[in-house]
Amino acid sequence: MTTRRPPRPAPQPAASRGRRAARSAQPRPPATAEREEEGPQRIAKLLARAGVGSRRDVERMIEEGRITLNGKAIAQPAPLLSSLEGLTVDGNPVAKPVSTRLYRFHKPAGCLTAARDPKGRKTIYDILPKGLPRLMPVGRLDYNTEGLLLLTNDGEFKRQLELPSSGVERSYRARAFGEISQAQLEELALGITIDGVRYGKIDANLERRTGRNQWIELTLTEGKNREVRRVLEHLGLQVSRLIRTRYGAFSLDGLDSGAVEIVPRDALFQFRRRMG
Repeated sequence: MTTRRPPRPAPQPAASRGRRAARSAQPRPPATAEREEEGPQRIAKLLARAGVGSRRDVERMIEEGRITLNGKAIAQPAPLLSSLEGLTVDGNPVAKPVSTRLYRFHKPAGCLTAARDPKGRKTIYDILPKGLPRLMPVGRLDYNTEGLLLLTNDGEFKRQLELPSSGVERSYRARAFGEISQAQLEELALGITIDGVRYGKIDANLERRTGRNQWIELTLTEGKNREVRRVLEHLGLQVSRLIRTRYGAFSLDGLDSGAVEIVPRDALFQFRRRMG
């Protein structure tokens, strides 16, 4: 028996092919992250996008009565708005949001990731050069942790980078004293619970050892408060130095301690497009 092949589709007319080629040649619209959202939005989201602060910061400002709409303090639940018109923070009109900017900053040890400290300790804003736009840190590095700290003018983008659900990896190098094996470190890939707090998967590798001192490389996506220190201390190690070397697609490479450098727009656009 002879098997009959299905008929080939009829060739498209030249005009149809031309229209399709013309459509494919047209530039695609920007990725979702680069488009302005339309329609009413929560005030916290609008102000975060305008660089006033994170959503949490804005919600706290609303509770404190610092944000007004047409001269009246906003109360919860806050209304949905389509624009920033009529909004003020501490009596100052809110400027329209500018395009998203991202900076790499090499945070040195011995300073806080905070705007101010009641105890008078040095903060990152005492180190950052003057003349930068208003910037917010993406996540935090504790007082004695050094390395890569991302800064942005976009509170909504900051929130997206920080959420564990976004899956953005953070990498660290830790110098620690004590006894540890590669097998013990590999068990961290299953997650670990310490004092009732669950820490997710950590990819940890023993880099090199000198006596009872070793350097350990760790990569994680959650970034809970003091996560790396608490996990290593739970394993019986004393952390003497901790450096964040990477956050997502951005690394510490080429930055001296205390230096800051803007991420090129093309690199930022490609990163946001990959994030979706």
